[in-house]
Amino acid sequence: MMLRNDDQLRSPRHLWRDRLLTTVAAVIFGLTLSNVAPADDKSRESKRVANAEYKAAVDKAEANYKAARQHCNSLTGNDKDVCVKEAKAEQKRAKAEAKAMKKSTKAHAEAGEEKREAQYKVAKEKCDSLSGNAKDVCEKEAEAKYKH
Repeated sequence: MMLRNDDQLRSPRHLWRDRLLTTVAAVIFGLTLSNVAPADDKSRESKRVANAEYKAAVDKAEANYKAARQHCNSLTGNDKDVCVKEAKAEQKRAKAEAKAMKKSTKAHAEAGEEKREAQYKVAKEKCDSLSGNAKDVCEKEAEAKYKH
């Protein structure tokens, strides 16, 4: 007696349907994964830009301070003291603004991550109304689309 595999016991119509569903699920999963990278890249890119802008602002503040100190050296007495204090205050102000801008950019990136997490939970909850393979595919799509 010869044993048949599962494909030989099914009708050709069911085989075709199962293969089609598997292919469609794989295509959807692949397309969903291709949408995840831009969100991660955007977050990384915004952090990279924020760090570069911060460094540039700090470097500019340092250069401006050095130039102001050079100007202050030509003064004498209390005028020189006031000039030095003003230069130092301007340097600190510029650095503080740069730091605030960097933190703001980081906060925006974190907010984006929190939004994706919330969207993931909603998408996963929608999958609960499904069952079987459809539910599994739905959950995989939600994870691929909204998780890192």
